[in-house]
Amino acid sequence: MRDGPAAQSPWQTARITRIEKRTPRVTSFFFQTSRPFAYRAGQHVDVRLTAPDGYQARRSYSIASAPETGGTIELAIEKLEDGEVSPFFHEVAAVGDEVELHGPLGGHFVWSDSDGGPLLLVGGGSGVVPLMAMVRHRALRKSAVPVALVFSARVWDEVIFRNELLGLDDRRDGFDLVLTLTREAARRPADYSRRIDAAMIVQSMARLPEPPKLAFVCGSNTFVSAAAQALIDADVPPGLIRTERYGV
Repeated sequence: MRDGPAAQSPWQTARITRIEKRTPRVTSFFFQTSRPFAYRAGQHVDVRLTAPDGYQARRSYSIASAPETGGTIELAIEKLEDGEVSPFFHEVAAVGDEVELHGPLGGHFVWSDSDGGPLLLVGGGSGVVPLMAMVRHRALRKSAVPVALVFSARVWDEVIFRNELLGLDDRRDGFDLVLTLTREAARRPADYSRRIDAAMIVQSMARLPEPPKLAFVCGSNTFVSAAAQALIDADVPPGLIRTERYGV
């Protein structure tokens, strides 16, 4: 389901230490791991739940927190009505509960400030989560790498990490946020109210001092296919584009 080879790491228990509502459908769960947990921005974990009768459900979730946060990791989980794992988190899980985690996983869809840039990030819906880890990593490292994040959401209230992203954008330190809403009008003058296309990508890349060294695209299968094609149509070399897909 996710790009990149799986690291060989054991399962461990992790305790929920904090729960924070992000949007009507997305909630962040913060976990304290039972063992040291070193990872790179963009990686993910597998979460495993075991029912009293022994039935197990397992899902992959990208890590939203930056590697600098140490033993605490943040998973921003979207509630899926037909899901096996997300309803547990949204309807049952409480601070103090423990789950099993396996990871970190994934070695292709990762970025460190030492990799340089400029960087173009393109996310749709909860696909922004691993990109947020990269943005936070850059901020905590006080990196000067130029980054443009193009984030597509249906409506303003579904912009995950909205206040934090707007605050980072206001710093004007080389991070530029481009929001596009597909089901309502844009709220900021420089934002958009349509699906991502080549023209939007060209205009977003113009905010960078030079063409991107790497581009990361994450979201649903349909979103990634359309967004990656928009990048190619905007003359981003395919070899620079890294993708991560989920769902349908």
